[in-house]
Amino acid sequence: MSLIVEDLVVVIDGRRVIDGISFEVPDGARLGLIGESGSGKSVTALAIMGLLPDGATASGSIRWNGTELIGMPDKHLARLRGDDIGIVFQEPQTALNPIRTVGRQIAESVRIHTRVSRREARERAVEEATRVRLPDPRSTIDKYPHQLSGGQRQRVAIAMSLACRPQLLIADEPTTALDVTIQAEILQLLLSLVEEQGMSLMFITHDLAVLAQVATHGVVLEDGKVIEHAPVSTLLTAPTSPITQGLLRDATATLWRPNGGEA
Repeated sequence: MSLIVEDLVVVIDGRRVIDGISFEVPDGARLGLIGESGSGKSVTALAIMGLLPDGATASGSIRWNGTELIGMPDKHLARLRGDDIGIVFQEPQTALNPIRTVGRQIAESVRIHTRVSRREARERAVEEATRVRLPDPRSTIDKYPHQLSGGQRQRVAIAMSLACRPQLLIADEPTTALDVTIQAEILQLLLSLVEEQGMSLMFITHDLAVLAQVATHGVVLEDGKVIEHAPVSTLLTAPTSPITQGLLRDATATLWRPNGGEA
């Protein structure tokens, strides 16, 4: 299964926020979209998922396994979301319903795409909670989002996105709101699940140090345009654009304290 984006243009309120970008996520690949805030990373993900806000228009081509997604009826896109392509957002609070238990929300994501009973869906919720390493899964799934830590809520969001075993996972800055220790745990969890499931990964971040941990190739965006596309090793050692060079300086500052000690 491969994702091919060609000459994608997204217009919101008369302004081109994505201006003709192209890239590909081959089967089993780990690609990163990286750029500063406002560069168009998250809008690209929303365009792929068919989740652009009202009034936004997309043109160009987004093909999933040869099938064009731009212009696809929403009911067909809804089946593709979760079944074929999963997404984890930056802030799990946007993905979780505060008045439903997390187990019910995981179970609902299963029942939407598979014909199972409520009881079977609950057992799947326990299974998925275990897979994302939530503590005491059987009791944790009966809790509400506000009763969980930020890292635990993100694990629930990951469980929801992967419950139907998609072939591609889009992770939109999934660790930005977490502290450094929890961030490392979530990144390791994502990588292990991607490898275990044999998925492709499109990871969105503004942090080159994070990208280096999860992706093999990177696409650098600025003002809705691709300004650099190279292996992550090249972005780390020989970046060509000023934007990438700035991201590298920021990554270096994150990894090392001013006194030379490791952060």
